[in-house]
Amino acid sequence: MAAGYLDILRARHAARLLTGTLVGRLPNGTAPIAIVLFTRAEGGSYALAGALAAVYGLGTAVGQPLLGRAVDLHGQPRVQLPAAVLSALGMALLAVAGFGSLPLAYGAVALAGVATPPLEGGLRALWPTVLGSEDRVHRAYAMDAVAQEVMFTVGPLLVTLLVSLWSPAAALLVINAIGVLGALSVVLSEPSRTWRSAPREAHWLGALRSPGLLALLGSFFFVGLALGSITVAGVAYADDQGRESVYGWLMAALGLGALIGGAVYGARQWSGPPERRLRVIVALLALGYLPLTLTPGVVAMTVLAGVAGVFLAPAIACSFIVVDRHAPRGTVTEAFSWLVTTFGVGAAAGTAVAGPAVELGGTAWSFAVAGAGGVAALLVLLATGRVLAAPGHSAVAVRGSENDRNGAVEPGFSSGHQA
Repeated sequence: MAAGYLDILRARHAARLLTGTLVGRLPNGTAPIAIVLFTRAEGGSYALAGALAAVYGLGTAVGQPLLGRAVDLHGQPRVQLPAAVLSALGMALLAVAGFGSLPLAYGAVALAGVATPPLEGGLRALWPTVLGSEDRVHRAYAMDAVAQEVMFTVGPLLVTLLVSLWSPAAALLVINAIGVLGALSVVLSEPSRTWRSAPREAHWLGALRSPGLLALLGSFFFVGLALGSITVAGVAYADDQGRESVYGWLMAALGLGALIGGAVYGARQWSGPPERRLRVIVALLALGYLPLTLTPGVVAMTVLAGVAGVFLAPAIACSFIVVDRHAPRGTVTEAFSWLVTTFGVGAAAGTAVAGPAVELGGTAWSFAVAGAGGVAALLVLLATGRVLAAPGHSAVAVRGSENDRNGAVEPGFSSGHQA
């Protein structure tokens, strides 16, 4: 298992790109908890915390595909670094101004969300040029998903540590300053500076003209909803227990479970259509979320959180393959940015619903939102099975293009693309 991942990390630029991307995405990965903790520390309600987190998520949802398309058209450095700086300034404005003016607070959070750089999609666009072979690229997808879970494991703990040592405002400032440094590391690298997207067909819908991609995005909206609701539900559970640190442990357990699941998933090559495999994984993901509504003691709840996370990274890694099979040629960063967008919109919806759910029905109700999201994600995949089973001709890619990652296929099956 470890040998395959080490082979990838030994490739020139690979470790730097992966690390820089993860560090650069730290503000985005920790924004929900940072916003919630900051709002509560300033005397705001759960509803206000959920609304602010929702605005941030919606801002990210709007900005990611637009910035992703800009990256495809103009390259990574011209877009990624300025966006990272603007996003950090938005969060700094929230930390300094607080809630003296609610419109200003909402505007600051919206700016931070809209300007979030599309580093995640950018990294996946770079993997083919850095790694070369198809099997290494797809193992990198799994490693990418696992590394994200490291961030989601360490991130909440880092935020809670900064809050305990200084304050929620200081946590916002430090996390976003670190994020700018991560983005800077990526855009100064040779692969990022020299990367260019493959030629694309001019179309105002861009990547969204693929029916299969739309079906996938519809499903992952609800996965995002489940994760967003857990952000608020976890804070409510920690309040019930009378210890802020409980939230960090729940989120860390969720991330650790996903890390283990992703590492096991990426250790082997899979045969058969990834769309069929994705349905099974999402079904197991939904099954893992449902027991969280029991809200037992801290130890048992931490175990349940770990189990709930096991199938998250495999679902994400498998979704990358499905995006490859359905995304139109030349929409590399944009297609993956739309995947990030569906997570953002779903997470925003989840936080917006979970906040009032806590106040109306208690913590168990907010965890029920997560279970419902997982079930809905599965239902979308089942309802669109025929569309997902047949990658469209619009997704045809030139296999020989060193900068077009859509030519890659997962080891063990044919992509269905025709050159």
